[in-house]
Amino acid sequence: MGLALNANHLYESLRYDLQQRIKPGEQLIGIASGGAWLAEALARDLKLPSHGVISSALHRDDFSKRGMASSMPTSLPFEINGAHLWLIDDVLYTGRTIRAVLNELFDHGRPASVRLAVLVDRGGRELPMAAELAAARIQLPAHQSLSLAQAPGGGFVFQLKE
Repeated sequence: MGLALNANHLYESLRYDLQQRIKPGEQLIGIASGGAWLAEALARDLKLPSHGVISSALHRDDFSKRGMASSMPTSLPFEINGAHLWLIDDVLYTGRTIRAVLNELFDHGRPASVRLAVLVDRGGRELPMAAELAAARIQLPAHQSLSLAQAPGGGFVFQLKE
């Protein structure tokens, strides 16, 4: 792979950083699919009562490139209006997924605040989005894609594609 990123070590770093910053009553929402896996693990490890999952599928602006990808459906088991939220994602790249997710989120209510935590910020932004927390910041060529996968037997691994 040539890229030495250990997803499990980065997860532990993100968990530690989030544990230092999250305040009582704040909620985690994982962006389908890698972010949803992370949010589930973070909620379990931080002993949070619940977490949500949000899909960007209905608000994407790149259907011509990606098509209507199958995705986990949005599930928000708590009140969004007035809530303080952490969006969790695996890889931040152009910012377009975050834009789509924010549109989906506001379809469900008006949160008091929304912060972003990611496992990897790979640069290459097309929209003005920034992660408050990132376990790693790297640069990848535009022709490469990086995504998170669940490892057999638990844990996470990265997939790098040309």
